[in-house]
Order: sequence, then structure tokens, then C-alpha cells
Amino acid sequence: MKKCHLIVDSCCDLPAQLLDRPEITLLKFPYLMDERTFEDDLFQTASAAEFYGAMKKGSEPSTSQLTVPVLTGAFEAAAAEGVPCVYLSFTSGLSGSFDVACMVRDQVLERHPGFELYVVDTYLASIAEGVLIFEAIRQMDKGLSAAELAAWAEEARYFVDCEFMVEDLDTLRRGGRIPATVAVAGSALDVKPLLTIDADGTLKLVGVARGRKKGIKQLAEYYKKNGSDHGGSEYVVLGNADCEKDMARLKDMITKDDEDLLVVTASIGPVIGSHVGPGMLAVAFWGADKRENLSVADRIAKRIRKAE
Repeated sequence: MKKCHLIVDSCCDLPAQLLDRPEITLLKFPYLMDERTFEDDLFQTASAAEFYGAMKKGSEPSTSQLTVPVLTGAFEAAAAEGVPCVYLSFTSGLSGSFDVACMVRDQVLERHPGFELYVVDTYLASIAEGVLIFEAIRQMDKGLSAAELAAWAEEARYFVDCEFMVEDLDTLRRGGRIPATVAVAGSALDVKPLLTIDADGTLKLVGVARGRKKGIKQLAEYYKKNGSDHGGSEYVVLGNADCEKDMARLKDMITKDDEDLLVVTASIGPVIGSHVGPGMLAVAFWGADKRENLSVADRIAKRIRKAE
């Protein structure tokens, strides 16, 4: 008998075939494009080239959080199956979906008081979330129970590192993911912004590159410094928003000194793509504990939020 059922969402940007298993449920975030609503199915019905091609022609897709009916349906189905369940949620630092999932969880557990259902805020997005989920699947396959997997994820999430490059910051500014002042400064300098996901699940501008070639090199150097220097990683996840040739160059740079490294490649899905735009290139891997970089004020704020 299965020990655990895993629920994940499409913001992890992993290849769909990795998630196509009976013990895994994929929740598809909705997005609106050209006045039509779609579900992010990780490019199973439309290609990345089609989606980003439309953006290049002027389409400005928008996104929504997971709805109560979608979450209720997934949690109720898990309860009916009777297998303890863990949902690894897209970061609360960029979406309200985690809070909605917690509310729905409480409602479902009232109706099914003996059921085990854990909702974990990953504090991660896109392929960084994908790294955590990729390993969570491996941990589940090793036999971890739902309670054990949830506890593992709540600690492991702080050790996922990433860096990504975008063409500019305007798309992120329109979506409210970064301050307008930061976006204007980046555009004025005519550089390629480099960002990461902080320990609280929000975006952080960490540098700039003068041109894509230099940006790709800086992404490779970031991995070598922050992944390899902390004990290395068995695998790395690379993501691209319709720039596969650049991803291939990044892969070559990363594997040059480590041919045994497992590289998982993925297309940045429509929901994340709606906010980063075409040309995003990203690397995600296991690194150092991100909590070490939190200030005292940040640590106190996190304790207060957790207590609430």
C-alpha cells in the first residue's frame, strides 16, 4: 500500500512526463491570454514556441491563483483514496494560493478528521520549486510517509538555490513581483538582470550582465560557486523560456568539469513565463542554507508569521 500521495502545482516547471504517475496529482494554475482562459499543463497542449511567440508579438498574459474548487477537488479526491497526502505549494511570497490551500485543507479535514493532509509552503518558484519536488519524489519512492515527507520538505526548501536571467524587468514590474523603481533602473542601464529567490520566497535582484553571453557565463559561475563549493549536487535543473540554444550553452559550461552531473532541462511554463517573459534562462540546484543570509529582523518576522 502507498505511504504517501504527492500533490504539486504547475509552477514547478518540471517536464510533465516526470509528474505523470498515479501517486502524483498536478494542479494546473490558470492564465488568461488574448481574452481566453487556459490551464498551465506544462506545454502539453500548446508549445513553448507558440506561447512565447505570442508574447513577442505583443500579447500580455495574466495569471490567477489556484481556486477553491480546484484545491477542494484535489484534496477531497485524496481523502477518498485514503492515502496520506502532501501538497508542496508554490511560494507564498509570490502568490496567495498557499493561504487558500491552507483554508481548504482545514475545511477538508473537518469533513475527514482522520485523514492526513499536509500543505507545505516551498518558498520556491519555477525550476527551484522543481528541484525540491524532483527530490521529494525520490524521497517518496524511498518509502517516506506523508508526515516524514512534509517535515523533510520544510527543512530542505532552504537548501535549494537558483539564479535566473531575464531580458528585462518590465514584465515582472507589470505583475507586481518587483518594485517599479528597480525595473526602471534595470531598463535604463540596458543590462540583463540576474535574480534569485530569497529565503522568504520573494524575488531578489542579485546582479546584472552586459549581454546574454556574459549572463550565461555568470549563471554557470554562480552554480560552480554556490553548488559545487557546498559539496556538489547529483543533479541540476535548467530552465528556459524559448531560448533552448542558450540553455544548451549553459549546460555545456556546467558539465564541462563534471560529466557525471545529471542535468534536467525544462521549459518555463506559461504561468511563470507570463511574469518573466521570453528569454528567461535559469539554473537551480542544492546549495547552502539560505537562512544563514537572513538578518535578525528577517528571522524575527518569520517567527512572528509562523506563530500567527
